[in-house]
Amino acid sequence: MRRWTVAGLLVAAAAVGAWQLRPERFAVNAPLRQMLLGRGVAAPDRATVDARLRAPAGFSISLWASGLPNARFLRFTGEGDLLLSTPRRGRVTLLLPDRDGDGRSDGRQVLLEGLDRPQGLDVHAGWLYVGESGAVVRAPFDAAARRVTGPTERVVALPSGGNHWTRTVRFGPDGLLYVSIGSSCNACIESDPRRAALLRFQPDGSGQEIFATGLRNSEGFDWRPGTGELYATDNGRDLLGDDIPPCELNRIVRGGFYGWPFAYGDRVPDPDLGAGHEREIDESLAPVHAFRAHNAPLGMTFVRGDALPAAYRGAAIVALHGSWNRTRKDGYRVVSLHFGPDGIERRDLVTGFEEGGDVIGRPVDVAEGPDGALYVSDDYAGAIYRVAWVGAGAPALARRPGAPEVVAARPAPRPRDPLAGLDPDQRQRLVDRGERIYRSHACATCHEADHAPPGTVVKPLRGLSSRHDLEDLVAFLAAPTPPMPAVDLDPSARRALAVHLLARHP
Repeated sequence: MRRWTVAGLLVAAAAVGAWQLRPERFAVNAPLRQMLLGRGVAAPDRATVDARLRAPAGFSISLWASGLPNARFLRFTGEGDLLLSTPRRGRVTLLLPDRDGDGRSDGRQVLLEGLDRPQGLDVHAGWLYVGESGAVVRAPFDAAARRVTGPTERVVALPSGGNHWTRTVRFGPDGLLYVSIGSSCNACIESDPRRAALLRFQPDGSGQEIFATGLRNSEGFDWRPGTGELYATDNGRDLLGDDIPPCELNRIVRGGFYGWPFAYGDRVPDPDLGAGHEREIDESLAPVHAFRAHNAPLGMTFVRGDALPAAYRGAAIVALHGSWNRTRKDGYRVVSLHFGPDGIERRDLVTGFEEGGDVIGRPVDVAEGPDGALYVSDDYAGAIYRVAWVGAGAPALARRPGAPEVVAARPAPRPRDPLAGLDPDQRQRLVDRGERIYRSHACATCHEADHAPPGTVVKPLRGLSSRHDLEDLVAFLAAPTPPMPAVDLDPSARRALAVHLLARHP
């Protein structure tokens, strides 16, 4: 424990020093465990939830499920079960509702595993659709029996990898499949027109249409009830400073172009790529709402039920994952967007995930449950929170008893050598192969000061074996935490690279 504390302090001190010496546009300030190591924290106990997390008067917040590392996107089935994607585990998990009234999910079961970084989920016409990094796949799904009844099949191939490797899938009111694909980079001109775009398909994957473009990374989208208008969050580019560019909420129209990479915000030319693209900038569509720079709005959903107060019905609930490229952290909350005649009003719904730079959670997605409560995933604490209205007029389903205190189980101590189970000859072969991969992908330019270009904020690798076993690190390399890009490696190559890193940076 003392060694972990000292190592953590050294890494933190190096990072703080880097922030002080670099201009703000190059600031790196995020939860270090997640950014450098791909690991989060234990889910908070009840006392911490009560002390830290806050919502408007009349709302309750409870920890509904935990022990779900890298918990990402959510979707409720017609039977009231909650589906969850965990990209680093390659899994889709079904969580049972709270039938016994203790405030917690009654259990869970893995529906699919061995997937390629699954994120987006939807259920349509007896199929469970999943957005993998390089494809949309589906499997026959019996929601009543809570099981997949046949093998997965590929619906459509997608461009894979890059800085933004997640794929969100959702069926629209028109019965068609919408798929968002983020950019491969921070700011560049893409060679594949399907990148930084929203695509539309028939349910069987035929009839591909590039529905909207210029969307750098729109992980969350939903259709506004009553109007049928499609809205999507979008993450602005990095490395322009603390306060620019804004992240966005866009009203998506067929054929619309939303500015990236030539412009941001209300048609402001990008300083690197805007020149010479005045026509595209002039024709781009401005956002309907601006979030603060680097807040990273991800999942969103419109409230359709009537369990919340009238002011929240029809509002958009958005998860702000939180900044990394700012000198001071910002975001790390859940907000509600209220549409009115004078525009969109933003209100805080859940705050306290970050206080004074200390982070206990990073919201990812929001889903409205059949009980009228809102469920929020958190990939940093591996948790799902339930946010319910319990004030005047609250439905009986919302009035669950308070959840009992949750004490995170102590993880089993890791072996001193996470590679001890490998045959010595096999281990050396993997170390040698991993070193070739490490060098061929220029990993040292980000992780070793002697090889880093001037101005690079180096992310040291020491102490890996105290935080990762072999399988953990292989999973992290498959789905690294931004801004580390996903490297296109097959599973055996990722394993070799993980062995090399654990052997050389214990």
